[in-house]
Amino acid sequence: MQPSALLCALCALCCGLLAAAARAGYSEDRCSWKGSGLTQEPGSVGQLALACTEGGIEWLYPAGALRLTLGGPDSDARPRIACLRPARPFAGAQVFAEREGGSLELLLAEGPGPAAGRCVRWGPREGRALFLQATPHRDISRRVAFFRFELREDGHPELPPQAHGLDTDGACRPCSDAEFLLASCTSDFVIRGTIHGVAHNTELQESVITVTAARVLRQTLPLFQVGASGGQVQASIRTPLRCGVRPGPGTFLFMGWSRFAPGKESHN
Repeated sequence: MQPSALLCALCALCCGLLAAAARAGYSEDRCSWKGSGLTQEPGSVGQLALACTEGGIEWLYPAGALRLTLGGPDSDARPRIACLRPARPFAGAQVFAEREGGSLELLLAEGPGPAAGRCVRWGPREGRALFLQATPHRDISRRVAFFRFELREDGHPELPPQAHGLDTDGACRPCSDAEFLLASCTSDFVIRGTIHGVAHNTELQESVITVTAARVLRQTLPLFQVGASGGQVQASIRTPLRCGVRPGPGTFLFMGWSRFAPGKESHN
């Protein structure tokens, strides 16, 4: 066999092994993937595709890079919003969203910092792809980059990011009158109620507010379910820890968006 032919055969074998390793990491329903960078050639880019609207990625000993395409083949025709929620410690990799024109937008970075979720909105001409890049380390200690994702259709593509809960920078500041009106029309839930209790989770960098709902004004999902007797119900709302939410008397208006597990991972 000629040297050039032998080299081509070795390259084809290497690519085949990488593809087989990626395929082997899919869950049975192909909604999640788990794999190791130990089986990946340095500098290579593994190709992954998940067609489900919810799932997870667990990358052990990250090396090289992965390109993950979300959504089925028909999703390109509609604007989509993808939300990611990392597990901490999130180590060994960074996650970027591919934007139109080939630019990358950083969504998740490694470190013990806040584990708040991040969302990105893709337009109809964008590819719904995430780019996972391993970060260099001198030692070979165990590192895991794990996150859950949720993909949903953008029903109001004409609205600004804060209308979808994407404006995380302004999560703790008071709303303007225009933002208040916009949130009341676009939130997944709007309820009037009281704060029953607040628990702070420093590991996830979030506060869990237990709300007793006196009146459900709007909800797109059954987050606050009132029983047949019409009595008050309780549910949990999550918000960034840095907002400093505290329990107090009085009736409040709560508005927010549902992310992952309805009723359990909502942000106000």
